[in-house]
Amino acid sequence: MVDFAQARRTMVDSQVRPSDVTDLRLIAAMLDVPREQFVPAARRAIAYLDMDVPVDGQGGRALLKPMVLAKLLQAAGVGEGDRVLDVGCATGYSAAVLARLAGEVVALEEDVALARIAGETLAASGVANLSVVSGPLHDGWQRNAPYDVIVLEGASEVVPAALLAQLKDGGRLVAVIGSGPMGKATLYRAAGGRATGQTLFDASAPLLPGFARPAAFVF
Repeated sequence: MVDFAQARRTMVDSQVRPSDVTDLRLIAAMLDVPREQFVPAARRAIAYLDMDVPVDGQGGRALLKPMVLAKLLQAAGVGEGDRVLDVGCATGYSAAVLARLAGEVVALEEDVALARIAGETLAASGVANLSVVSGPLHDGWQRNAPYDVIVLEGASEVVPAALLAQLKDGGRLVAVIGSGPMGKATLYRAAGGRATGQTLFDASAPLLPGFARPAAFVF
């Protein structure tokens, strides 16, 4: 029988804190949210390992590695009054963490089954400042824009222009840009109608639907 509370503390102490994550609000949120509840029952034993944990039957969607998620959220600088768009929320773990940091969270998921799981799990946890919506990930969620922070819960091979357009002036978007082991965690800041990117650290993450680089035309 796994002691999930101990596993959660070990995750923070061995993966998150040693990775220069010092935001005490973020650390408290990750200690508070039961990650195992957002993982299929057959995979709960690996919920706190240093890996992207698959959450769908095809293996394409996963919860980000705890270290990668923590470093992205710290870089985003989520404030207590911020409106956040969580793109590709999957089963809702990241949204639950964000809800403890922000004023309002919109959790976007295009996979109907995952969106249903996220909605049910988050509702059962009693989170009040969060809504789960369904639609194409690459389109974002214009209805609640603009956002202070946008988080991509996976990799993108292209600059997410449609999402950057939904940031407030001064807003931040964090994502893993690139696929495979060559990915780079990147922070974009919006100012004066433009967004500039800053590479943060090497990272890998599963590619999100709709964010693949278009295939090159070959004669």
